[in-house]
Parts: sequence; structure tokens; C-alpha cells
Amino acid sequence: METGNDGGRPKDLGGSIRVENVQALADGANDLAAEILHRYIRPEINGDTFNDGDSEDIPIIDLSRLRDPLFEQEETSRLKFACEEWGFFQVVNHGIPGEVIEKMRADIEEFFQLPLGEKEAVAQLPGDLEGYGQAFVVSDEQKLDWSDMLFLFTQPPHLRNLRFWPAQPSTFRDTVDRYSSELTRVAHCLLGLMAKNLGVDPQKFVNIFKESQSMRINYYPPCPQADKVLGLSPHSDAVGLTLLLQVSQVQGLQIKRNAGWLPIKPLPGAFVVNIGDVIEILSNGKYKSIEHRAIINKEKERLSIAAFHNPIFTTMVGPLPELVKGSKEYYKTLSYENFLKHTFSSKLDGKSVIDWVKLKP
Repeated sequence: METGNDGGRPKDLGGSIRVENVQALADGANDLAAEILHRYIRPEINGDTFNDGDSEDIPIIDLSRLRDPLFEQEETSRLKFACEEWGFFQVVNHGIPGEVIEKMRADIEEFFQLPLGEKEAVAQLPGDLEGYGQAFVVSDEQKLDWSDMLFLFTQPPHLRNLRFWPAQPSTFRDTVDRYSSELTRVAHCLLGLMAKNLGVDPQKFVNIFKESQSMRINYYPPCPQADKVLGLSPHSDAVGLTLLLQVSQVQGLQIKRNAGWLPIKPLPGAFVVNIGDVIEILSNGKYKSIEHRAIINKEKERLSIAAFHNPIFTTMVGPLPELVKGSKEYYKTLSYENFLKHTFSSKLDGKSVIDWVKLKP
């Protein structure tokens, strides 16, 4: 991997073709020209089936119970069930101060309300992932997602490139710094407990993800044809563990469940957590990443923050030897750098990336 005098920041992982700002398009959506809107219309979603969200919800994990000797075993079993049977769960009583979360929400909302020119001050550069813009746009023919994003490398601090960190609102950088540190603590706690359930040394497992966190901050504008577009195409996350914060009250996250789409209803103050492709590979398929997507509201905007916890970029990723003993190895071993290069050179397409890593029978 190419590095410079920038603390070993990853480079040449790929970028995204520049497309029109969706928030600006949404401001005049009722008058959108058909030749523009057609790139966002998704005919394939017309036949989608849905699960009844009132009859099934993702598991809820209480982190305070995991730290309490009286309830630790019971809650650890709940976490094991959530990882094996769902790949998604919500975490409550995580210990992150409410004022940290609320300040993050406020600063994100303020950033996306800035004039377009001010947001463009932190726009992505050609061939770069970081900054304000889009991701996974790899051709002029593909269908586009109805969303904008701000993508940042957040941990460890020496990987940050402040050229892409907004100067407005003035508290943004300090807010993200504290928020990302708090999230790292929660992620490492969860990873250690997941390792115990897998029969893996917790410290070894946590160390794989110790040095790298990034954030994708999402803005989903309303759209008058909301039932015909997608905010984020179906995909699984090419990371270890994702912690998602719902910024606004508008729901939009859906997961693939029993061949249909199940809407997720975030609890106040909770984080929605999902297993990424890297943990599926490391666990040799015992824990699986889950396909998910974001839909759009016709009248209201939606904002969310996805914090990704990844291996360092030179890490070799493959099934852990202690989880392969006595069984078949189902995934190839490759560097995380090459895994990401393949990911970012492709459009979002279900679990196509993890399928690429699977060994043939």
C-alpha cells in the first residue's frame, strides 16, 4: 500500500465517479427532468416482499447486563444467538453519554444544512474515498442511490486527514473525536464478548480491529417518487463490525430476512450493530454478514452515522485456524487491502463481495 508522510493512511483503494449532489436535486425534485431521475428509478424493487415488522424485531443486547456477573451468562447467550441467527442487533445501556450522542446528531444536521458550496469545501478528490460525495459509483450506466455522504477515517487519530473534516460547524472536529473514541470502546467490548462465544482468545480478536475505524455519515433527502428509488443499494458491509446511529426519527433501514425485507425500528439512544464480511470470513461462516439497504421517505429527510471497525489495511484476513480445526475452510485468505480494493471497484450488489472470497466446493 502506498504511504507518505501521513502516518500510513491508506491510498489507492479506489474512488467514485462524481455525480450530481442528491440533496440539491431533491430541492427541486418535483421539477426533476426525466433524463436525470431515470438513473435513480429502480424497477427491480417493484416485486419486493416484506416481512411484518410488528411480528419480528432484531434482538436487543443490554451491555450493562453483560458487565454484571449476575446477568453476564444469560446476556452472553443472547449475544451468541443474535450473532448466529440474525447478524443484526441493537445495543442499549452502552455507557456512551447522552450529551455525546446528541452533540454528534446536532453537528451532523447542521453540516448538511450548510450551503452546497460550503459542503463542497470537503468534497472527495478524484480516486479518493474520503470526503463529501458518493461511493460505489463505478460506471456511467449504473443506477444511483438517492443519498449523499461524508466519509472519514476517524481512528486512530494519526490516520485522519483534516482536509476532509468540515470546519463548520466549529465544534464538528472535537465532536467526532469524542464520539469516535466512545464508539471504539463499545465496539471492542462487543468484539471481546463475541470472541468468547466463538472460543477465540478475546484479546487476539480485538487486536485485529484495534487500529482502524471509519465513518460514513449519510444524508437521505425526501423524494416524491420514494417508492421507486433506494437510498442505499442492498449490500453487506466489507468491515468487521458496524455501529449505526439513527440521527433523525425517520426510519429507513431494512435487512434481508426470510427472503423478504424487514424494517428496523431503532430504539431511542440505541445503536444498531451488524456483523460485517470480515467477521464472517474470520469465523469461517459461523457468524454471517447480512444484506441490508436503506429506503427513502416521500416527505422527510433521514440521517444516520455508520461507524465501521476494520482490520488494519495490511492484515491478512482468512478463517482463524482455531475455527477451522476438524472442519472445512470456506473462505480464501487475502490482505484486507486487496479485499477493499475489490470492494470499492464494484457497485453495491448484495453479497457479491463475500461470494468472491468464498472457496469453491
